[in-house]
Amino acid sequence: MKIKNPATGDIIIELKADTAETLKNKFNALKEGQKSWSALSVGERLECIEKFGALVQQHKNELAAILTEETGKPIQQSLNEITGAHNRIDHLCKYAERWLSEEVLVDSGNTREKIAYEPLGVIVNISAWNFPYNVGYNVFLYALAGGNSVMYKPSEYAVLTGKQFEKYLHRAGVPENVFQCVIGDGRLGQLLLEEDFDGYFFTGSYATGKHIAETVAHKLVPVQLELGGKDPLYVTDDVPDIKQAAINAAEGAFYNNGQSCCAVERIYVAERIYDEFIDAFVEEVNAYKVGNPVDPDTFIGPLTREQQLGFLSDQVADALNKGAFLKAGGQSVEEKGYYFRPTVLVNCDHRMKVMTEESFGPVIGIQKVASDDEAVSLMKDTPYGLTAAVFSSDEQRALNLLRKMDTGTVYWNCCDRVSPNVPWSGRKNSGLGSTLSFKGIRAFVQPKSYHLRNW
Repeated sequence: MKIKNPATGDIIIELKADTAETLKNKFNALKEGQKSWSALSVGERLECIEKFGALVQQHKNELAAILTEETGKPIQQSLNEITGAHNRIDHLCKYAERWLSEEVLVDSGNTREKIAYEPLGVIVNISAWNFPYNVGYNVFLYALAGGNSVMYKPSEYAVLTGKQFEKYLHRAGVPENVFQCVIGDGRLGQLLLEEDFDGYFFTGSYATGKHIAETVAHKLVPVQLELGGKDPLYVTDDVPDIKQAAINAAEGAFYNNGQSCCAVERIYVAERIYDEFIDAFVEEVNAYKVGNPVDPDTFIGPLTREQQLGFLSDQVADALNKGAFLKAGGQSVEEKGYYFRPTVLVNCDHRMKVMTEESFGPVIGIQKVASDDEAVSLMKDTPYGLTAAVFSSDEQRALNLLRKMDTGTVYWNCCDRVSPNVPWSGRKNSGLGSTLSFKGIRAFVQPKSYHLRNW
């Protein structure tokens, strides 16, 4: 495997990918290690996870540099992710014992009834490159807390970060035969689907998620999919500060180069404030510094994947051919690396790919709407169901709109946000199952019912 720096296109390092043989050996080790790991108390497992978190924070500058070098994420955003992801560990330490403990339902009479929560066994986490700490922690730390052993496959674009997870988990006391990192491309991913895991947990595209679900369906084991989105934002005509609304919307669309499943992907603006909003939005986007991701002032770094350059160029050309106007960006940067200028398209509509197909890059389409009803109709016009946001000074108005959204998460006056306190889940083509909250803790265990009768 050739690991490239997307800011330069240069090869960082070459690594040997796992094979069918090494995969099988690691799986067998995990199967054996899970027995002793699950025999530990939840508190003992959490001690290792807490030590892991402390080690990551201790080495976060080094880890951020690795993440930036292999993904192109601006260094400050890498630091933000590593620091912010620690809230998953805090959440586990506060709540895991509560939600994994036995529950006694009936403790009187001849028959007592209770529920115990047992680990699934050996699970596989096929993870993503865009936020490897956030989406990785959501799965492998919660799985470990539940008594499972984990085979972790990082994206081929975040391999070095995946190996750092393995290194520091082992240092923190998680046995080698309880957490194993395997590296490879889609061919290795296919081999994982053929192995007898007790659960499959994937973060990535709808197409790959659908393939995974179909391939392993006959095994009748848990499958959880965190997939993409075409997340809408509606800016109503009663926002108290149009400029601030534009600043917040732009950050929601362009943070991490728009490479986020919950990034704002399309914006609808009330016609009364449309022109003023567009002016403020474009002014904000034009102020973003595009450049070397190791520069702490850089907000837009390179795309992680070179092939995305052509995909975004196609979306822009399609929109312009169908009547959109280009207000900023619109093309790649003619330098080394996979740079695409932050792009704003206005006068958009749903004939255009930019309003209907996931972009996953620094491109946003903006459409004018005449009413709340029109905005709702357009926001719902998608096969995805991850997030939806409304900016408004009127909470009741916003809630009335958000209740109509068929999405797992809704936002009022914020966007592109994940918290460990509430479930993270998608509907329709955005996925299956939930991570985070008590539902995420329980996603990695299975209930066993006890009926206990005294003679």
